[in-house]
Amino acid sequence: MTNQGSYLVFTDLDGTLLNHDDYRYDAALPMLAWLQEHQIPVIAVTSKTRVEVEGLLQALYFEEPFVVENGSGVFIPLTDERFDPTTKDIPLQAGQEHQCLYLGCTYKQARIGLQTLAQRLNQPLQGFGDMSVAELIALTGLSSEEALKARAREFTEPFVNPGLAPTELEQHVAEIGFQVLVGDRFCHLIGLGAGKGKAVQLLVQCYQAPQTPIKTVGLGNSPNDLAMLKAVDIPIVIPGAKGPHPDLAHQGWQIAPAPGSQGWAMAMSQIRDQYWS
Repeated sequence: MTNQGSYLVFTDLDGTLLNHDDYRYDAALPMLAWLQEHQIPVIAVTSKTRVEVEGLLQALYFEEPFVVENGSGVFIPLTDERFDPTTKDIPLQAGQEHQCLYLGCTYKQARIGLQTLAQRLNQPLQGFGDMSVAELIALTGLSSEEALKARAREFTEPFVNPGLAPTELEQHVAEIGFQVLVGDRFCHLIGLGAGKGKAVQLLVQCYQAPQTPIKTVGLGNSPNDLAMLKAVDIPIVIPGAKGPHPDLAHQGWQIAPAPGSQGWAMAMSQIRDQYWS
């Protein structure tokens, strides 16, 4: 097997490692166990909040870095000894359990940004911070516990898509000094310094040891994973039930043979056989 310490796996969660409909990941467990046994980090890069990701990682017995709220916050366990941040020119802050790298704005700034955007568009915009837990459950299908975790935001504000063309909305958001990720139901207002691709690049820099090149794998299923997939050496697209997303289908990237956790496991098994056996 090749040098195990020279690989990093970056993965989206919803619709990628987690199934789209039931959020289960059973099919990926054997592959995750193999990666953990061989000390190949699997790093979540997601739109989820910190508390959502921490619960999942605890269930998997993972002690790995993770990236939340679309590349706005990077959290690295204090117990992780695979790199020495004091030798890197990276502004990490020490928390109780993690070293933290904050790339985006604060949640308060995002909320102010949403109000500014609503005034600019001359129409009300409903963000997660404007909704009761019951309203959020009705819109998302989350349980009450999951809805509370989804509302525990630190950096970004999801809001109901106002129905504008994506390019028009992106232009308005850029003019008030933010970025927006446009989804079918929800858009995410994020700070200018944030991004999944930027977070991936900074984590690679953290792990980079002298004379030890790092090879990176990335797995994602939607347009908000584009920057992450472009930042890795081996990008893998996880398809939906009707195939890969059109924005990802023609990039020349590997397409997993099945959706969700099953496709994740099958694609990673192919990578293992090609690079790690």
